[in-house]
Amino acid sequence: MVSDWGGRERCVILGEYLVDHQATVRSAARVFGISKSTVHKDVTQTLKSVNKSLYIDVQKLLCKNKQERHLRGGEATRLKYSELHREP
Repeated sequence: MVSDWGGRERCVILGEYLVDHQATVRSAARVFGISKSTVHKDVTQTLKSVNKSLYIDVQKLLCKNKQERHLRGGEATRLKYSELHREP
């Protein structure tokens, strides 16, 4: 679990994970066992003063994820209803 580590180290690990895996804040929080709020705060506030170049990469990814979120939501809804209406 990452929450026991220092904030500066954790924000770099989270930022690298997000960029390397093209992950969402939600998926990173699930993998590391911490809250979405903690992930978001680490990569948008703490990371800026720790690793500026990684911070810029993460911001680009977060912007991309925000632009695509309606697609992920639509896919989740489609899957939900296809499971509900599937023949046993």
